[in-house]
Amino acid sequence: MRWIEWLHRWLGGSIGLLLALIGLSGAILVHRDAWTMVAHKQDAVDRDAVHIAARVAQAMADPARRPEGIVFASPGFAVDRLTFSGGAGAYTDQTGRTLARWDSQWQRPELWLFDFHRHLFSGDRGETFVGIAGLAGIVFVATGTLLWWRTRRSFAFRLLPKRHSHPAFLRHHRDLGIVVAPLLLLSCVTGTVLVFRPLASILLGPGATAAMRQAAAPPKVDKMALAAKLDWAAMIRAAHDRFPDADIRVLNLPRGGSGLITLRMKQSDEWLPNGRTTIWFAADSGRIVDVRDATRLPAQVRAFGLLFPLHSAAVGGLAFRIVMTISGLALALLGSLAVWSFWFLRRTPRRPAPRPQTA
Repeated sequence: MRWIEWLHRWLGGSIGLLLALIGLSGAILVHRDAWTMVAHKQDAVDRDAVHIAARVAQAMADPARRPEGIVFASPGFAVDRLTFSGGAGAYTDQTGRTLARWDSQWQRPELWLFDFHRHLFSGDRGETFVGIAGLAGIVFVATGTLLWWRTRRSFAFRLLPKRHSHPAFLRHHRDLGIVVAPLLLLSCVTGTVLVFRPLASILLGPGATAAMRQAAAPPKVDKMALAAKLDWAAMIRAAHDRFPDADIRVLNLPRGGSGLITLRMKQSDEWLPNGRTTIWFAADSGRIVDVRDATRLPAQVRAFGLLFPLHSAAVGGLAFRIVMTISGLALALLGSLAVWSFWFLRRTPRRPAPRPQTA
């Protein structure tokens, strides 16, 4: 058991602060729609495909100023988000009127906070470090549970340590950790698998990674340039005709010379906020190239689609957002106190046992 205690302590002292910051930012982001400052976000969502088609045609009318992508209004955040090159963007209402513009993510707290939580402001490299932190969090939960089991008879739940002493901090850390362990495990497992997708084969069974890769791969077509003029409204109407009961969620222009315009839709059976039902259009003509129905994807792929909604509390309403908020705040508290107790809080030296006196 001593090596487990050593591993738990040194991991906590080394990476506890990073976990604390990830947990705190996650707890704040769970409520991002509520605190993002933009007008008309509480409006009713207009799901009419004709109106959405008109907004897309308006946004894409000028080839020199068209956005690279559009995330359409959703319940609780009823404004469209347009993204442009260089990190610029805008919010527009459901008539196409601009509500806010920015030239960099640093002008919008909801954007840079998400970038920190997912990438540590460092792109793919930062995302890898976040995944490593998630793996460390899983190890913390496992080793912490084993260490708590030895002292389970002295369990006493407290939000904060009883005294400013090393034994009090240790006891508080141990007992609070076991209470929130299931929530921490949920946050760390879902977050880690979202970063390190090959781990999905451990969680979802053999072959899951290959199935996910195949499901996410776009159709293979020859590279083609994006036409200056396309019938964007007709493309939206064609997508609606294919899936009349689905919500139109995200439109992305071709990336990396792929020659494909991507439209994502969300059907009622999907948990993923932006859905995984996908329609690809040819960039030069706007014709439909391929269609992928998320409800017909393999079971492992559909199960993987549940991880992000669980991690971000995009399902379950306010009750589940509160649950994941507790998880993030608990991780922040445990991580920061672990660093404090490991590096700055002095241990109380053990007093030697008195020697028996001899006559």
